[in-house]
Amino acid sequence: MLRLAKYLKPYLLMLVIAIALLFVQANCDLALPDYLSKIVNTGIQQSGVENAVPVAIRQSEMNRVVIFLSAEDKTTVLNDYTLVTKDSPDYAQYIKQYPALEKQSIYVRKPVDQAEIDRLNPVISKAILVVSTLEQIIADPSKAAAFGASTGQGFNLSMLPPGMDLFTVLGSLPAAQLDQITTKINEKFDTLGPSMIVQAAVKPVKSEYEALGMDTARMQNDYVLQVGGTMILVTLLSVACTIIVGYLAAKIAAGAARTLRRDIFQKVAGFSNAEFDKFSTASLITRTTNDITQLQMVTMIMIRMVIYAPIMGVGGIFRAMAKDSSMWWIIAVAVLMLVSLIAIVFSISLPKFRSFQKLVDRLNLVARENLSGMMVIRAFNMQDFEENRFDKANLDLTAVSLFVNRIMVVMMPVMMLIMNGLSLTILWVGAHQVAEANMQVGDMMAFLQYAMQIVFSFLMMSMMLIMIPRASVSGGRIADVLETEPSINDAEQPVNFNQPFQGKIEFRNVNFRYPGAEEDVLHDISFTALPGQTTAFIGSTGAGKSTLVNLIPRFYDVTGGEILIDGVDIRQVTQHDLRSKIGLVPQKNVLFSGTIESNLRYADQNASSDRLATAADVAQASEFIYAKSQGMEETIAQGGMNVSGGQKQRLSIARALVKQAPIYIFDDSFSALDFKTDAALRKAMKETTSASTLLIVTQRVSTIKNAEQIIVLEDGKIAGKGSHAELMNNCPPYREIALSQLSMEELS
Repeated sequence: MLRLAKYLKPYLLMLVIAIALLFVQANCDLALPDYLSKIVNTGIQQSGVENAVPVAIRQSEMNRVVIFLSAEDKTTVLNDYTLVTKDSPDYAQYIKQYPALEKQSIYVRKPVDQAEIDRLNPVISKAILVVSTLEQIIADPSKAAAFGASTGQGFNLSMLPPGMDLFTVLGSLPAAQLDQITTKINEKFDTLGPSMIVQAAVKPVKSEYEALGMDTARMQNDYVLQVGGTMILVTLLSVACTIIVGYLAAKIAAGAARTLRRDIFQKVAGFSNAEFDKFSTASLITRTTNDITQLQMVTMIMIRMVIYAPIMGVGGIFRAMAKDSSMWWIIAVAVLMLVSLIAIVFSISLPKFRSFQKLVDRLNLVARENLSGMMVIRAFNMQDFEENRFDKANLDLTAVSLFVNRIMVVMMPVMMLIMNGLSLTILWVGAHQVAEANMQVGDMMAFLQYAMQIVFSFLMMSMMLIMIPRASVSGGRIADVLETEPSINDAEQPVNFNQPFQGKIEFRNVNFRYPGAEEDVLHDISFTALPGQTTAFIGSTGAGKSTLVNLIPRFYDVTGGEILIDGVDIRQVTQHDLRSKIGLVPQKNVLFSGTIESNLRYADQNASSDRLATAADVAQASEFIYAKSQGMEETIAQGGMNVSGGQKQRLSIARALVKQAPIYIFDDSFSALDFKTDAALRKAMKETTSASTLLIVTQRVSTIKNAEQIIVLEDGKIAGKGSHAELMNNCPPYREIALSQLSMEELS
């Protein structure tokens, strides 16, 4: 496939945009579990309170909190808050937010960044928990003695004088004794992780908000709606990226496929017969259709998945580890199992994919031969044989398809088993983590979602690893065609024919050997064909007649000697200029789907109606053309299947005559005509092509009796050359052919 990467170059900008959008989409998809975690942890469990750094706190409560802070932390905390009293200029603004301000002063947090909040969180959360614990002890006198005994140094809350404030006493204690009390209380929280300490401190923070008169229920709803709304926006952004990337991927894949089809068609159009001998027609059709379609589909999916899946996989791993690094082994085991499964499937299926396209070629070849040769099959009652032949090709292809599909059938349940096992393991281990207060419920849910995203990313990559080998085979087959250099090329500095163009053809010691053959099929061929004359070629089957005339339009190039037209070597002019001088009727007559007129205009799109009619008259085709209801507009089926062999031959001759070329080549073009039509056609053609050089390949002596020059070929060599009368006298092979067809009276 890398050999075809250049076809993506025109779409490089679109590809870059698609990749950028995939990064955006992947980050959006990776952010969603985190938002869900926030809704569960903060929105539900913490009632919308995001952290333990309160936005506002009563002065009396702040005084209690700072008792348990170091001098440095106390200074930092107080610097981040502003004391608001009744005398403050913004009192009217704050009284609406915090109704408790009417009774006492409050501290309001200054606008600080997230980094400062993250730094204050562990400091304030522990102090708030200590204050909350002591307040609970005060509320329950039965706990006072137990608490005093635990702190040591004879400190007993139950012995405090009535009306004495505990925190006033604690504030007056020596630093060492206060630290001991604080340490004893903090021992209760040492088993909790940092996030759980913050979560535990949120409850007293919420109680403080209620004491300030804040609407905590509304605060919770606002938080859930805010995070939920953000999730919706992120999801919509992800959907938008998905749609745009899908459009760009389809456009890139379709555009590259269109260019590939065009280039293959142009390349094949420039092939000589030697290249067509290398690539079968069925194979070229498969490469132009099935193989390119396969590449188009894989290109679209690759753009969509190959970039997206690794981002999701790697990003999911990092985010999952950020939630809880202690469960990394669960994901590692699942990924290892997936990679092992993919490797096994890949190693088994790859050889099958390499043979898949060859089997498609074979199926197309058999189907094409059956459809084109249906009349012959029926004539010889070979339907059963051909059905068995098709079934063999079909079953071979089916066997490979079933083998690959069976692997897929096994692969999917195994992958689902791995995924479900992964989910159960995460839930089992995560539940214990939550029970031991080492993990929050929302974090466990997010970890589970990240694990699923990681597994799905590997699942997508596995699908690509299965599709890419087949596409790689298709890409190689396409590249083989595109990288095949035609054996016949124009000269680097082509020359033009002499003007005025006459059409004199001269063969000088021409030898020819088919590519890969061990021996020449034409040996030392030399002759001259003059304008206004007919040069005919006759000989036994396989003598080299068609091969010889195919050298003139350069369907093959000579391997020895040279062919000159008007003294110019045909290899020195462009193929276009050369073929523009030649009107050819090949041995196998070909008509294209369309109308009779469109087939005749194939020689010259600008030909007038009179010119078409004249060509049809000369080719003896007018009678059956105008006998049809639509005349020249009569439809021609694919391959000319709705006209007879003789009609097809006459239409092919008419098409060549429309060109009004200075050189005409008729390769056994009168074989389907009866003698009367043959004679009438040659007579009419003699009048209309009197200035042209005519070369006729035929098996009929009657067709070439009047030719100015007859060349007899035998085993690729010239066995005789001259007029009919001369050859009858001095060329035994010609005389033998002539006497096998006509009587002596007819030949005289």
